[in-house]
Amino acid sequence: MGLYLNPGNEAFRQAVTDDIYIDKTKMIALINQKLNRSRVKYVCVSRPRRFGKSMAADMLAAYYGRGCDSGDLFRGRKIEKEESFPVHLNQHNVIRLDIQRFLFDESHLDIFIDKIQEAVIRELETEYGGSFIKDQYGLPGVLGQIYAHTKKGFIFIIDEWDCVFRFAKERQEIQKAYLDFLRGLFKGAEYVELAYMTGILPVKKYGEHSAINIFKEFSMLNPGPFAEYFGFTEEEVKRLCGRFGVDYENTREWYDGYLAGDFQIYNPQAVTELMDSGAFRSYWTGTETYEALKIYIDMNFDGLKESVIAMLSGVRCEIDPSTCQNDMTTFRSRDDVLTLLLHLGYLSFDEKTSEVFIPNQEIAREFMRSVKAGGWDGLIRALERSEELLQKTWALDEEAVALGVAAIHNETASILKYNNENSLTCTILMAYYSAKAYYMNPLLELPTGRGFADVVYLPRRDIDRPALVVELKWNQSAEGAIAQIKDRQYTEWLEGYTGKILLVGINYDEKKGHFCVIEEYKKHK
Repeated sequence: MGLYLNPGNEAFRQAVTDDIYIDKTKMIALINQKLNRSRVKYVCVSRPRRFGKSMAADMLAAYYGRGCDSGDLFRGRKIEKEESFPVHLNQHNVIRLDIQRFLFDESHLDIFIDKIQEAVIRELETEYGGSFIKDQYGLPGVLGQIYAHTKKGFIFIIDEWDCVFRFAKERQEIQKAYLDFLRGLFKGAEYVELAYMTGILPVKKYGEHSAINIFKEFSMLNPGPFAEYFGFTEEEVKRLCGRFGVDYENTREWYDGYLAGDFQIYNPQAVTELMDSGAFRSYWTGTETYEALKIYIDMNFDGLKESVIAMLSGVRCEIDPSTCQNDMTTFRSRDDVLTLLLHLGYLSFDEKTSEVFIPNQEIAREFMRSVKAGGWDGLIRALERSEELLQKTWALDEEAVALGVAAIHNETASILKYNNENSLTCTILMAYYSAKAYYMNPLLELPTGRGFADVVYLPRRDIDRPALVVELKWNQSAEGAIAQIKDRQYTEWLEGYTGKILLVGINYDEKKGHFCVIEEYKKHK
């Protein structure tokens, strides 16, 4: 056994003997189906940090690798029931690389590819005896020589494959050299039985095409059959909560919300930390998280700040993720930024609607920390006013609501302009931000181009508060807003709701300021 060639099973042994271990071994059966099949044997799985990627890589190395006996580690696990389990158990040569280990600091960027090849070739020479011809083909040439003599191939397991793009953000020549190395290592190589890579980012694009297009990708955008194997599922978390005596509903509110196919996925490290400590809080790491997030949400792209405000209020935002180049520096639009935040774990993605949203309270708090650390002072003051404005709305205090919305408008003028419906909608969402404690996620009318924005708030179960239908108009009239609400009725949104409803019509006149009309409303049966 070596550090890189057939590294053994100790890392996986430590994982399965930990106090908290969730059995994800059935994923091995999925990988077994891809072995030595040229069309599907190249797999790239990308997930955010702390989602179990390294443990899965350790599991695969322990299962496939020669030089150790891992039968006891898989005894009683889900994979043991699969027909393919004994066929491949410790029967393959594995080359396991953690690319991050070769990038200690910036000084290693220019030499890390050579260091990878030297380290692996050194272990191959020890294993197979003697030395190999190290021509211009490097490691691929050596592996080709071994395969020509033994007719035995290799399984490649590469963790943190994308760290080059995170460490060398501005060094495109390094990025390209690294991708060329991977392409030379894998493409068309007979010695490859399987190439399995994991990282945070999907495969880097250059222009419209993937630089190593042989890989089938399974990301936060399209997790495919790997959906349940990274992160904890609802059932897994329920069992942990029962075992450790932790409230499940609070756990769900804090750490759930990532969608992966048909599964609701929880952040596994956060759940594990919660079970150990019993404390509901953010387990993202210190200042690094919100400072990194701040860089991206402060970017000057049309609609980006409005999207952040909307998502903080519980709203989903539709995106087109296809233009994202899968690096940390190439952004052309709001959608590119939001797609990166999705891959980094700050957002969740609904495949069916192509919408992103803030998944849970843990991440919402990281967004708020980033907003406070940035130049969003007006937004923070606006959100602080929200609870008082909500109370005044329930009290039917029209003048106070008008003054409250006016104050929010003044404080956020540098962020939002009253010249489109998205900005009008965001003003409502900021004004009623505190409604999150009493109401379900707000329902939004899609932009119509007619100069108004509508938001509906339905109270949570067991919360004795009226439903709110809020309309903000620009250069029209508050009375007209109320009339329009009545005319539109919102039957689809309010269907089945039998409680009290408040209609809130607000108009902003550029010359006269803000005016508000609030009416109680009863649905016609």
